[in-house]
Amino acid sequence: MKKLAFGFMRLPETKEGTIDFEETKKMVDYFIGQGFTYFDTAYNYHDQESEIAIRECLVKRYNRNRFLLTDKLTASYFEKEDDLPGFFSEQLEKTGVEYFDTYLIHSLNKRNYEKFVEANAFEFLKKLKAEGKVKRIGFSFHDSAEFLDHVLSQHPEMEVVQLQFNYLDFHDPEVQSYECYRVCERHEKTVLVMEPVQGGNLATLPPEGEKILDDLGTGASYASYAIRFAASFPLVEHVLSGMSTMEQVEDNVSFMKEFMPLSDAEYTAIDEVRQILEKLERIECTFCEYCLEGCPTDIPIPNILYLLNEYNKTEDRALSERYEKIVARRGRASDCIDCAACEEICPQNLCIMQHMDEAVAAFE
Repeated sequence: MKKLAFGFMRLPETKEGTIDFEETKKMVDYFIGQGFTYFDTAYNYHDQESEIAIRECLVKRYNRNRFLLTDKLTASYFEKEDDLPGFFSEQLEKTGVEYFDTYLIHSLNKRNYEKFVEANAFEFLKKLKAEGKVKRIGFSFHDSAEFLDHVLSQHPEMEVVQLQFNYLDFHDPEVQSYECYRVCERHEKTVLVMEPVQGGNLATLPPEGEKILDDLGTGASYASYAIRFAASFPLVEHVLSGMSTMEQVEDNVSFMKEFMPLSDAEYTAIDEVRQILEKLERIECTFCEYCLEGCPTDIPIPNILYLLNEYNKTEDRALSERYEKIVARRGRASDCIDCAACEEICPQNLCIMQHMDEAVAAFE
């Protein structure tokens, strides 16, 4: 089984900001043509257009036995148990399939756990599996290892856990990648990996980090080391990559088609890079864009946080010009009304309102 999975979260876009279906089709064709099969989507990705892209770029163009598809039950799209069947039916209709290979409770954490429990979501997933509408059930997770252990103890029927897992978050006290992995190990659960490149943050490195990996002499991309790091762990079945360009697909396929776990020298180099990155002042945004759903002033939060990271590294005032282009037709950082809707849904628990104040000081 090939471990690379195609996440439909960061697809190429047109100048109008919609999914570029034709380019996505080319990427899907190359991915499948190289022997890869696993695709992942969710209702909220790409302003609720990701599932449609799955239908148009994959499902309509390939026999069902050519691919595996994962979808998710997201807390913000239901209020009570009676809402669940209709939501699931809409997902089947939007994607154009009759069943999902894997169906996950989406972005589970302490804040939304009771909502899923009160709606009997775990029982609903079991029912879907019994009816053959999904083949495998589980949840994606953003919380502590202790809470993960609690959830798996309460719901042992869950077969798979999707974790944020990368070498920078490996021992992070908030994300707890490795500790969560160990919990899955104890409960004998299959692991799917999301954010292996931490939303692209591990694809570009500071010069001293670049030198360490360049000195390995492999000529490999920096992203490749991050993806291979995650894929090297034995419980990991698939590593999701939210690929935005054909170049990213080609690069990922090049080192995952005949996957080789990291060597001792590569592990040592990655550990050195991690130590460098941990010393930097960085906002750990992964560009998941969940924060955009509830923002009443349409602030492009992930783009602004990315610029803030660049500013903190360089203090380059020229970044203000890029900021003005980003907010030209959107809300500005100063438009933030401190409603906290973004912070309530952020999987990384970022202090977004504080960062908007920082952006005002840096760019406005």
